[in-house]
Amino acid sequence: MAVPALRAWTRRFHPAPAAGTRLVVCPHAGGSASGYRALSAALSPTVEVHTVQYPGRQDRLAEPVIDDLHVLAERLVDVVSAIPRPFALFGHSMGASVAFEVARRLETRGVVPAALFVSARRGPDVYKEKMHHLADDATFIAEVNLLGGTNAMVLDDPDIRQLVLPALRGDYKAIETYRYRPGPDVTCPVVALTGNADPVLTTPDVENWREHTTGPFELEVFEGGHFYLDDHLDAVVAKILGTLTVSP
Repeated sequence: MAVPALRAWTRRFHPAPAAGTRLVVCPHAGGSASGYRALSAALSPTVEVHTVQYPGRQDRLAEPVIDDLHVLAERLVDVVSAIPRPFALFGHSMGASVAFEVARRLETRGVVPAALFVSARRGPDVYKEKMHHLADDATFIAEVNLLGGTNAMVLDDPDIRQLVLPALRGDYKAIETYRYRPGPDVTCPVVALTGNADPVLTTPDVENWREHTTGPFELEVFEGGHFYLDDHLDAVVAKILGTLTVSP
């Protein structure tokens, strides 16, 4: 993968070339790289964060949204492979499924991530019949607002709403039509993170991630909802650093 392609797909807000480990962050549905700037700052310079910028938003607004999660994962495998090792993967909500599918594909190439952090997402073969991406705007926005987070705030502005809705719908389509394909999972450690008041998740659904690694598994439950990360950034950073056995 050429360097320009890597730069097109990832953002480094706090370059740390001397860091011993990299963390590849896959954002949530409707999310963008800038939403994880605080996580990048908190981990730097011990861990260098490379945050994925999906097409169809911010500086990639003119590019078509990829609304198939398997296609998105395929596009990202070469990108992630170009990042210096060792590296780990972190995904929040939809991004957890993206990170998992990228990790699976990497391991078939003999590239084993240092760890996979799956945040605010049920296990890959726990299926819930939902097709919110097909709803009218008002119904769709109400569903997005249920989860809270940055998306809920920006959708209050009509002008911004028209800019972000296509990417948001495309991402929702990607995750709502995603189906786990049986086959080799991962061998790397998996750390599942969730909020105890998440309106769309149950702890048993999150614990399902245990079934998809032959490596160590941990479950960490925080106070809060789907975007618990906003209120527990320090604790999440500590978990990441502890798992990667590096010191802040």
